[in-house]
Amino acid sequence: MALESRPLNTRVQIQFDLGTDGDGKKLTASKSISNIKPETPDQDIYDVVSALVALQSYPVNYIRKVAQADLVNAA
Repeated sequence: MALESRPLNTRVQIQFDLGTDGDGKKLTASKSISNIKPETPDQDIYDVVSALVALQSYPVNYIRKVAQADLVNAA
């Protein structure tokens, strides 16, 4: 039995560091970019996200790629 991975969707999550509140609690905000073609190279995704992040006033904690796929028994 051969297993096949069928890509469903890909998105990117960006978490921004907003600093701390009056009690010293860390504040963050997240932004997601959806509907990215699964075959898009990681470097292209990173380049576009980097350009968008450069327009923001807050520092970035992380850039995360989230790819979902169905695992199907291809018998």
